[in-house]
Amino acid sequence: MASQHRCGLRLVLSVCGAVLAAGIVSSGWVAAQTTPKPPDQERPAETEDAARLYERAVGYEKGSGGVQKDEREAARLYRRAADRGYAKAQSSLGFLYEHGLGGLDKDENEAARRYKLAADQGDARGQHNLAVFYENGRGGLTKNPAEAARLYRLAAEQGDAHAQYALGDAYHNGRGLKADESEAARFYRLAADQGFAPAQSTLAAFYETGRGGLQKDEREAVRLFRLAAEQGEPRAQAELGVFYAQGAGGLKQDEREAARLFRLATDQGNPNAQYNLGFFYENGRGGLQKDEHEAVRLMQLAAKQGFPPAETDLGVFYVQGLGGLKQDESEAARLFRLAADQGYPNAQYNLGFFYENGAGGLPKDTREAERLYRLAAERGFADAQAALARLRASR
Repeated sequence: MASQHRCGLRLVLSVCGAVLAAGIVSSGWVAAQTTPKPPDQERPAETEDAARLYERAVGYEKGSGGVQKDEREAARLYRRAADRGYAKAQSSLGFLYEHGLGGLDKDENEAARRYKLAADQGDARGQHNLAVFYENGRGGLTKNPAEAARLYRLAAEQGDAHAQYALGDAYHNGRGLKADESEAARFYRLAADQGFAPAQSTLAAFYETGRGGLQKDEREAVRLFRLAAEQGEPRAQAELGVFYAQGAGGLKQDEREAARLFRLATDQGNPNAQYNLGFFYENGRGGLQKDEHEAVRLMQLAAKQGFPPAETDLGVFYVQGLGGLKQDESEAARLFRLAADQGYPNAQYNLGFFYENGAGGLPKDTREAERLYRLAAERGFADAQAALARLRASR
């Protein structure tokens, strides 16, 4: 049974899904985009212009403009400018409250208040960060995807790349807006053209699969993944590694480069990279020495994040008792079910095999086996198609 089961799972390097981490949009916007001027040697009078106070605060927050980094002084100056109604200072002060920086206690309610003051004055950063709070129900605000989308749009129309990406994500996933992949692609492109790495990565995935009204173009996907990967974007590193492993998208096959990229993304917790690096260790590829224990460790990291290929392969390790794991078909069945419930055809086939044979602590149930085989067969999984034909012929 073990050999048939292993055959059912083909460990194929694949780009899993169009968006791996669209998820929650981070409000970790950089403190400011203004280049500060060197501050005066002494503190200016209380009548100093609010814009000048803001510029000086930026200098202290970033440690630029001839001063050492001092977040407490930055917070003091942001507050002085904010008290004079300066919108950018309201946003920056809100960011410090959101993250508990500059000697301020973390206070998301105060952060939301500051973001709203800035947003009401048309500040793009305030609009974006307030939208994040509405999207996730933070800062004492009721979760409201439609209001989040409205605010993202206001900021996106001002050319804010973070908001353009977030609005594309809202269209992509139908959050607060009617799902529209073509419109999603349009906003992803606007953000990508500004060099925003998450947008470059997501737009690359659209080109790879021909989504959002875009013609399938693996070379363009590789170009965009590379741009994002060079900025340290983990999803792009993982996906570019897959292209190198397969020799696709106009790239010469280079498993060592693939392994290097997988490791970079693995170190940032990307489950696709953890899975593929584990696969390389399992099989001694990419210049790595075969190490099933390290393969198991990496598969477990990815499986804990709910990554279906890792759950499935880890289940195979439990079936066979490999990589230092004690043979445990019940744990294998549990992992197969987790992946099967996410629509992963390899896991559906393996779980069907368990039901057909009454393995893994499951009752023998040919009807359930046939159902699972059918689900996998509909996704083009050849072993499931053969198993389904065999069951039907045996009636």
